[in-house]
Amino acid sequence: MKFNEKFNRSLDKQVKLAVTGLSRSGKTVFITSLVHQLLHGLEDRRLPFFKIVSTDRLRGTKILPQPDMHIPTFRYDRAIEQLCGDPPTWPEPTNGISEVRLAIRYLSNNPLLKRMSPIKTLYVDIVDYPGEWLLDLPLLELSYEEWSEQIARLCEMEPRATLSQEWRTFLETLDLTSEAEDSTLRQVSQLYTDFLYRCKEPQYNLSLLQPGRFTMPGEDLKGAPLLEFCPLLKIPQDIDYNDNSLYAEMKRRYESYKEHVVKKFYKAHFSSFDRQIILADVLRTFNTGYASFVDMRDAINMVLKSFHYGKSGLINKFFGLKIDKMLFAATKADHVTPDQLSHLESFLQNMLATSQNNATFEGVSSETLALAAVKCTQAAHTTFQGKKMSCIKGMPIEGDKPIALFPGEVPIEVPMPEEWVEGRFHFMAFKPPRLANVHGSGLPHIRLDHALEFLLGDKF
Repeated sequence: MKFNEKFNRSLDKQVKLAVTGLSRSGKTVFITSLVHQLLHGLEDRRLPFFKIVSTDRLRGTKILPQPDMHIPTFRYDRAIEQLCGDPPTWPEPTNGISEVRLAIRYLSNNPLLKRMSPIKTLYVDIVDYPGEWLLDLPLLELSYEEWSEQIARLCEMEPRATLSQEWRTFLETLDLTSEAEDSTLRQVSQLYTDFLYRCKEPQYNLSLLQPGRFTMPGEDLKGAPLLEFCPLLKIPQDIDYNDNSLYAEMKRRYESYKEHVVKKFYKAHFSSFDRQIILADVLRTFNTGYASFVDMRDAINMVLKSFHYGKSGLINKFFGLKIDKMLFAATKADHVTPDQLSHLESFLQNMLATSQNNATFEGVSSETLALAAVKCTQAAHTTFQGKKMSCIKGMPIEGDKPIALFPGEVPIEVPMPEEWVEGRFHFMAFKPPRLANVHGSGLPHIRLDHALEFLLGDKF
């Protein structure tokens, strides 16, 4: 880290905000909207709960060249162009790490600083990285055998039992004591990767997919031999495996993956993070069923278990992490009726209660929030059987005419497995709204100002 970076951080003039979430959780839209709101904070009043704006202390925001030249730039310009197109489209999702730096000028609220230098600047570095990479973190505490056993247990249950059939059938033909050949390693790892991709398909919507780089390798690892291994479902312990055996090579590559991919990534980036937001598309799991929900819940909690912040915690042990605030956000809150927002927040809070309590115990300020980075529906009402009913109205992702619907109630507690009946939930995807003056004002949103206040409000 350069001297001026350390100096700014020591004076509380710089914040490094990490943004992550599992596939289709809305990371790109969230960052795009957050940047856009801050850039237009002077002309627009869409952030009433972001105190620096509501108290008229904001003096402008500007995108600056990022400090980490080796990290790809988050292309805000491309994303906002897609949102502002005619017709507007959702931005292309990112598939690796990226970064954008903002300089936020503001009027100091400190009486002493007002006299010395009333206008201050906070530098905010927003780092976007796939939640799939976050799923690799628990591997650091698992041996190859322990990880293989964990995957084997998952593959005993549906839908993984069916989805993994081709890979498991091929595994049964392998002699683990035979000499390792690149062609065999390549084939079996490709079958395992294909299985992981099938798990991600919308009708299954599974989240606990390890290693994370198998489905999101990033530009630096595409086609690398380091990704050519897989778990083994049965490892006989009464056999003497030599160093050239298939089993020994699989284990070697697993350990190498942890050392050169997982540790390298987290050492390079996590040691500098100050704040973290984790996005989750809870509504999508309602549509796809109980198995999908359990998988997402277990994936997030498994990761957060590794986030223990005490001196004995894994993150602190390996990377010296000093995150002091963490926000858990249920995205796409505009896909439910306004009266269901509190239910969505409560559901997420109950789902992550243990992990959130652990973070709080270790001195990390945490909060759960339901938000929509870009609001693409409007509240509406209809009459059903003589009663007035709340609805939402928007343009469906696969349609050209707006529709109004009641998507269903969000439960506060997790329904029993038998209660996840088909048709109970109908949370539909919508197109972005058409906006006449998007370049001159902020984007419509739900509670993004609450998120900004929690993540950054104490720095002004």
